[in-house]
This record gives sequence, structure tokens and C-alpha cells, in this order.
Amino acid sequence: MPNIKSAIKRVKTSDKRRALNASQKSALRTAVKAADTALVGNEAETAAAAFKVASQKLDKAVTKGLIHKNAAARKKSRLAKNLTLLQLKRKQELLSYVNEKT
Repeated sequence: MPNIKSAIKRVKTSDKRRALNASQKSALRTAVKAADTALVGNEAETAAAAFKVASQKLDKAVTKGLIHKNAAARKKSRLAKNLTLLQLKRKQELLSYVNEKT
């Protein structure tokens, strides 16, 4: 522990900041994992909602300096690609179902 008053204050603020960053980063990871698991399922609506939340959290993390903007763009791009594939798959299933009925 430092003896100088300003150094003591700096240690306190850096500890607070580290704890806040850790919790925000954990919430970010949780949102991205929730979007991933929603994309694995067959519900396009819940996957789209989870993607929206994860995308917002990624953008917020970039503005706060938690992650690099390219890392956030990469993660958002991968999630968006999987969401699009899920929506196309769902659309094809519906079309094949309608074609079978007619």
C-alpha cells in the first residue's frame, strides 16, 4: 500500500474502476452467450431480441473502452450472420410446409 495520499486515492479509484469494468464485461459476455444460445434454437423472434440486446451491449462496451471497436464489430457481424441464416432457414421451412399443404 502506498504512503503518498494521491497514490492511495489512485489505488482506491483504480480498484473501483476495475470492479465496475469486470461487472460490465461479465454482463456483455452473458448477453453474447444468450444470443448465441438463442441462435442455436429455432425461435427466430427470441433470437432477434437477444441479438438486439447483445448488439446494444457491445456498442456500449466500445464507448466505455471495455473492448476494441473491431472486436465488437466482429462479434456483431457473426451474430447477425447466424441470425440471417436462422431466419432464412425458418422461411424455407414455412415455404416447404405451405407447398406440401397445397
